[in-house]
Amino acid sequence: MWPNTFSSRLKSWNTLREQAQTLPLESALISINQWWFNSPWQPYYLHWDDQPKWPDPWQLLSDNFYCYVARGLGIVYTISMLDRADMTPTTLILTEEGHNLVQVGKEKYILNWEPDSIVNTFQEVKIKQQYQQQKIA
Repeated sequence: MWPNTFSSRLKSWNTLREQAQTLPLESALISINQWWFNSPWQPYYLHWDDQPKWPDPWQLLSDNFYCYVARGLGIVYTISMLDRADMTPTTLILTEEGHNLVQVGKEKYILNWEPDSIVNTFQEVKIKQQYQQQKIA
């Protein structure tokens, strides 16, 4: 269940990050993906054309609106705050087909596709736009 208040979302997100820090890679990615798939879905909250104005992680959790782009951005923010070299690089991608995917580990894992699983693949996706992982201060 998704936390109702901002403070409970922050606490839950912190717990997620603490757990993901020590889990095996695939288990950590599945856990992060599942947590963000519990978020309340809202169509068209964020748009790729507005990328310079995208919210930071705390504002994203405060706003509490999650379209496919926002959920993917939340996944990227979560991974960016972990100290795990095995989760780099991480990129939010808009594919030519219109999917918003999170690619982790040099095209090895795809998140933000299915709620209960990650896709382990070496298939190349056709990138229309992308947002590179950045360290969050």
